[in-house]
Amino acid sequence: MVSGVPGIAPASLTGFRCRSCGADAGDGTLTEVLDLGTTPLANRLLATEELAEPEPVWPLRLVFCAGCGLCQITETVPPETLFREYVYFSSFSDTMVAHARDLAAELAAQLDLGAGSLVVEAASNDGYLLQWFHRAGIPVLGVEPARNVAVLAREKGVDTWERFFGLETARAIVAERGRADLFLAANVFAHVADPNDFVAGIEALLGGEGVAVIEAPYVREMVERVEFDTIYHEHLCYFSLTAMEAFFRRHGLRAVDVERIPLHGGSLKVTAARAGARRHPAAAVAALLQEERELGVDRAAYFAEFGARVARLREQLTALLGRLKADGRSIAAYGAAAKGSTLLNCFGIGAETLDFVVDRSTVKQGLHMPGVRLPIHAPEHLLKAAPDYVLLLTWNFADEILAQQAEYRRRGGRFIVPVPEPFVVEPAA
Repeated sequence: MVSGVPGIAPASLTGFRCRSCGADAGDGTLTEVLDLGTTPLANRLLATEELAEPEPVWPLRLVFCAGCGLCQITETVPPETLFREYVYFSSFSDTMVAHARDLAAELAAQLDLGAGSLVVEAASNDGYLLQWFHRAGIPVLGVEPARNVAVLAREKGVDTWERFFGLETARAIVAERGRADLFLAANVFAHVADPNDFVAGIEALLGGEGVAVIEAPYVREMVERVEFDTIYHEHLCYFSLTAMEAFFRRHGLRAVDVERIPLHGGSLKVTAARAGARRHPAAAVAALLQEERELGVDRAAYFAEFGARVARLREQLTALLGRLKADGRSIAAYGAAAKGSTLLNCFGIGAETLDFVVDRSTVKQGLHMPGVRLPIHAPEHLLKAAPDYVLLLTWNFADEILAQQAEYRRRGGRFIVPVPEPFVVEPAA
């Protein structure tokens, strides 16, 4: 076991079984990669009246399965606890909305979708993606468990079921709406407690020549760029193409195309179809699988140094922040995101270092970060409070945020980007 956080003692894996192949911890197939201790739920933001109450915390430990190549955390927080009321709204990110618009246009043209088609999306959030198909006259159905988010999707005209997606839901959709020509899973596969049920649902839902397009953070990017803060309780699995293919084969699907995309610090965009479909796999599929074999992504040794690199990042970042505070500099943070909660809580960075957090989401403003309990303000607060530095917790949207904060930067404000190693973005000219 390699611990990324000093002082964390090794813990037993007894009783845990791989979420993909079912391998038991007792047979030596599972190897612990990183133990981040116990943390609060990353998206459970606190109201002012909750600050005096203790927060529930859960173990956050990452393991690798040599049987199927899947990286995963060992704790399963009940999905009803995590997702029935949700604070992440995709439409607050210009980057996400633009990506959704372009993806919808690309797939509609590529698959020749029209008024007689059906597009289904799991975890469709506030309709930020399906709205573009709907505007083009293509029938859509969103499957979104968060009640508060589903309401906003319907306001965009996106028909939405308030359910979790899986085999039972897929069968209900087929019975009521027919089979899907396109199934979308954008940044949800990692969140699924029973991924085999999810993939079985895809197979049951797709028409004979229908396809599923799955976008998920790429485990290689997490390891190579030390993106440890993408680990939190909502993210149960961390995928390679090798690990995804194991799911597909088990449930009568196969990957027919794959692309690496920059979203969320580096993701896979995988297209899957029924194993018997006429679609032939693109050369990119075999090429990436071979590349993963050569790199050893399907073996535990690939992850051996990850914990030590996380520990080194902690030392670098806390040392930088410590020097700035010692020099009398004021520091805030940008991004009340889940990854920010992981970084702050696991690195022990709180009110002794940061004055506040800002976030563009009006849903989060007025609340407080989990664990560290820093207040969350609107981004305009940066101009009012004028901190010397801002720790960019949502580094995956760095270009968008730096552009939006041009005035703060023009006035001398500096941003600190924490991964893959801390560096300072100087003020705008």
